[in-house]
Amino acid sequence: MSLIVQKFGGTSVADVEKIRAAARKAIRAHTQGHQVVTVVSAMGKNTDRLVELAYELNERPPAREMDVLLSTGEQVTVALMAMAIESLGYKAVSLTGAQMGIRTDNTFTKARIQSIDTQRIQGYLDAGNIVIAAGFQGIDDEFNITTLGRGGSDTTAVALAAVLGADTCEIYTDVDGVYTTDPRLLPEARRVEVVSYDEMLELASLGAGVMHNRSIEFAKKFGVPIHVRSSFSDTTGSMIVAECESESSPVCGAAMTKNEARVTILGVPDVPGTSLDIFSRIADRKIAVDMIVQNMGTEGRADLSFTVPNSELAVTLEAARDAIEKIGAQGVSYDENVSKISVVGLGMAQQTGVAHRMFSALAEAGINIYMITTSEIKISALVPRDKAQDALRVVHNTFKLDSVAEDARNWSRIQHDRSQTADLQSVVATLQDDTLEKLTLTDIALVPDQARITLLGVPDRPGIAADIFADVGKSGIFVDMIVQGYDGEDGTTSVSFTVPKADYANSRAVAEALCKKFNLRGIEGADDIAKLSVSGIGLRSHTSVGTIMFRTLAQAGVNIQMINTSELQVNVVIQSDKAAETERLLRETFAESLRS
Repeated sequence: MSLIVQKFGGTSVADVEKIRAAARKAIRAHTQGHQVVTVVSAMGKNTDRLVELAYELNERPPAREMDVLLSTGEQVTVALMAMAIESLGYKAVSLTGAQMGIRTDNTFTKARIQSIDTQRIQGYLDAGNIVIAAGFQGIDDEFNITTLGRGGSDTTAVALAAVLGADTCEIYTDVDGVYTTDPRLLPEARRVEVVSYDEMLELASLGAGVMHNRSIEFAKKFGVPIHVRSSFSDTTGSMIVAECESESSPVCGAAMTKNEARVTILGVPDVPGTSLDIFSRIADRKIAVDMIVQNMGTEGRADLSFTVPNSELAVTLEAARDAIEKIGAQGVSYDENVSKISVVGLGMAQQTGVAHRMFSALAEAGINIYMITTSEIKISALVPRDKAQDALRVVHNTFKLDSVAEDARNWSRIQHDRSQTADLQSVVATLQDDTLEKLTLTDIALVPDQARITLLGVPDRPGIAADIFADVGKSGIFVDMIVQGYDGEDGTTSVSFTVPKADYANSRAVAEALCKKFNLRGIEGADDIAKLSVSGIGLRSHTSVGTIMFRTLAQAGVNIQMINTSELQVNVVIQSDKAAETERLLRETFAESLRS
């Protein structure tokens, strides 16, 4: 008998009538011959009200007691949902996280799932019950109640689907699927029928609220197909699977992360270990750093820029000032009025000119770019916050995201293919290591024979990035990493990009022409570098990955020339003569996390 896990969010169970509607959806799946596990969140604004009560009593409520308090919201909903199903003539049983055997670590308010004992759930299913499961919660080894943090009910649902070998995990929400961008920001946003795990991971990290990144990490890790559907209609929704919607389209979605802050550490000594000193202090404060740009230094010093959520700027600056004192940097600057605009798509890994199209579109709209980072499937640009909405519309229109590609995959065919090919027994067999949410690295890759070009003193004005990469593109040079960072007090920027070593001479000639054309301060270059990439599942939620990587390089005396990051990778550029040994050291360091 097939098994379906359903999840209903807070807006889908906000009142009695909505709980009845959710109960009917669970019953309909049950009468169609499926075993059904239904995961529910707290009703509507119930969690917000509990938080308000806590802070009325205590300005700094203990994390343990917050978990005890907040877990009650889901317990109310599971009981009411079970009562609703019983009233309609079907058998149901409600289970808390503890009763389901969801074991977590002891990190209160942000716990990670370590294991799930499926015996009790399966027993109730085999007896003909619809199981109503409390999302967002579990217990640690000391039987303390723990909660999973933001998006915890999504994580519970996908984790249960993984360990139970479910055919699919249906996420019911107040939207009818995954859109090319937030439809509340752009009415022209289009619902996509299919989106890949990697694309959804990037979009979730960029603020696409329909799914939380930890749940997508689970789905990718264990091959769980996710079906995002509306609680209020029978629209087909969107499937999140391994495949993308279209192989011909370079971009599947665009996103705006509105409330970002840029921090720049000025005059960082260009020696091994400085990145470790900075980012270890930030990681210790559990702050997720997003865009990281380290450009080549001059006169033994470099500037290091990165972004954090605006709400965490004060704590980040505290950590940054501690690091400055330790490493002897020259100072720190910040800008709290910036937003990040990103485009995501598996197709851009095989197509050239995507970055140029994005930069040109922003230039034509008169929107300045403060920072740039790229990965194989994402390009992000930091722009003024008051221009962010316009920037989102511009890039959405540029890549024609409101239109369906001719080769777009059909939803029903994807669903059929997944159900036919998923080897559920082998998936379940991988879940016996007692750490379901442990970091899983998929690859540590060395790309040798690379070269770097750095343009110094680039005017900080709209269109400059588009102009630069238009000329680079005309020369037929394939560009890999692009980073644009803050370059100091004179208001200019620096732009670095990497190319194959074989293209270095041509790239240098183009750079010299650009230097004259735009009256740049100068160029730097090197043809003896290599790129090292650590790729995996959970890089954003496991904030220590970058710290461990930087520590390994520092201990080996390896200097980092460039850095960029994404949801799926941490990339560094280093001297080529140390690359092979550094790759070996990273493989040893991450041996337990590296998937064989």
